[in-house]
Amino acid sequence: MCFATSAVPPLASRAAPMGIIDPSRDLNYPDCPGVFHREGKPLNDFRKAWKKACEHIGLDGLFFHDLRRTGVRNLIRAGVSQTVAMKISGHKTDSIFRRYDIVSQEDLKEAARKQEVFVSHFSHSRTTLEKAEEIIGKAQ
Repeated sequence: MCFATSAVPPLASRAAPMGIIDPSRDLNYPDCPGVFHREGKPLNDFRKAWKKACEHIGLDGLFFHDLRRTGVRNLIRAGVSQTVAMKISGHKTDSIFRRYDIVSQEDLKEAARKQEVFVSHFSHSRTTLEKAEEIIGKAQ
């Protein structure tokens, strides 16, 4: 499995500033388009290495595909439009994209908080209907 695209700059130039990867990766393997490789050759299957790496850092049971879901959630919560998020994640349909944008308990609490702020704003101010009734009353 080799993840690469000709439109994306070399891996180290994107990830090195974030401290994710050693910048010498592109220097040592300039012709390797893959993110997962062994000495510049694409891996056929990285699951065993992924599992070992996750166990090593205490994230047993983390699936690589979980990162796609996390990426989608982070994009949406950061305010990126669904259209742009779908382009980045590679989702072609809204229905599949929505499967990845999972609603959490925190999302529900935030929605309730926003609704409370919204409702309290109107309970402390006159509604449009009240204003309209006042204007109509003055006109009569």
